[in-house]
Amino acid sequence: MSDPHFSLCVYCGSRPGSQPKFTEAARAVGEWIGRHGGQLVYGGGCNGLMGTVAQATLDAGGRVVGVIPKALVDKEWANHACTELHVVETMHERKRLMAEHADAFLALPGGIGTFEEFFEVWTWRQLGYHDKPVGLLNVAGYYDGLMQFLHSTVEQQFMGPWQMDLIRMDTDLQRLLPGLVQDAGLAPAAQLEAI
Repeated sequence: MSDPHFSLCVYCGSRPGSQPKFTEAARAVGEWIGRHGGQLVYGGGCNGLMGTVAQATLDAGGRVVGVIPKALVDKEWANHACTELHVVETMHERKRLMAEHADAFLALPGGIGTFEEFFEVWTWRQLGYHDKPVGLLNVAGYYDGLMQFLHSTVEQQFMGPWQMDLIRMDTDLQRLLPGLVQDAGLAPAAQLEAI
């Protein structure tokens, strides 16, 4: 397998959620990564949206790098089908390794772990620890309330508009994913469909 054209770190739920659209979106993201010669970096589990995005990436010919702490191997049933599976000691090591392997970050629907990882990479970007694109795929209105809350924090002057500009949010993965890859400086728009 040749080197991937890009590496996208995806944060998402270890459960499928209540709506089929969540699973459909995870599958479509994985298919897009694989079709475009990319690499998925994710939490290494085989359950829920995590397992769906990983399997879809593999099925579409992409590489999958899973990173999972020892303590979660049994809970999340580590996905041994990954191209690379890294079993680490701590959550901090997991997140560091995932960030190191990524050119850009994407959050799909998920729970508290997804939120924490999304907010952490956004904060790291704000602080200048990296300048990798950060995206949020708003599937079936899942993140509407969060976006409303975040805009409220700007109105209440706990954040500035420039901080909101550090993330890219969209409901259309066909716009969002190419945008993240382009923002990472990896493929001019005209070349994206060629990869």
